[in-house]
Amino acid sequence: MVMRSLCLRWLPNFITIGRLVLTPAAIDMIVGDHWRAAFAIFVLAGASDALDGWLAKTFDLRTELGAVLDPVADKALIVSIYATLAIKGVLPAWLALLVISRDVMIVGAVFVSWLLARPMDLRPLPVSKATTAAQLLLAAIVLAGEAFAISLHGVDSLLMAAVAALTVASASVYLWRWVKLMGPDDVGA
Repeated sequence: MVMRSLCLRWLPNFITIGRLVLTPAAIDMIVGDHWRAAFAIFVLAGASDALDGWLAKTFDLRTELGAVLDPVADKALIVSIYATLAIKGVLPAWLALLVISRDVMIVGAVFVSWLLARPMDLRPLPVSKATTAAQLLLAAIVLAGEAFAISLHGVDSLLMAAVAALTVASASVYLWRWVKLMGPDDVGA
């Protein structure tokens, strides 16, 4: 009974680890031009993100590991997919660089704040959630377009603009919070 309870408690983390494992598989499928398999794996990874979050919140299965692992898995999936799609010429390089730069900036800020014993609040902001959702949606639509030879009739361009705007907005908010956190202490105030 205890083992079953422990497995249930860790189920969201196991699902998140599964998403980490799916990331290289999706990249391999893109590199090999197996677009339908890449799309299927990406959709499965995206569904796993929704499922692990729902399980953790609904059944109060949140863990410290999950709080760290989930955003790492999201970033690994998004950064890998955007970089690979840009290398394949399916997404513009500037957009991939923007998405990747934002995530590198956030990880760097978290690391520096941790080194300086001023840890950042890691709860995702609404703009960050919207950014991640838009980035995942764009990747799914681009992969579906490649997988099923669907003409996107400008939808992809509109989504690229939305992803770029949200990515810049999210990066700006995180940068502002980090600069504020790293600012001088109010000593003697």
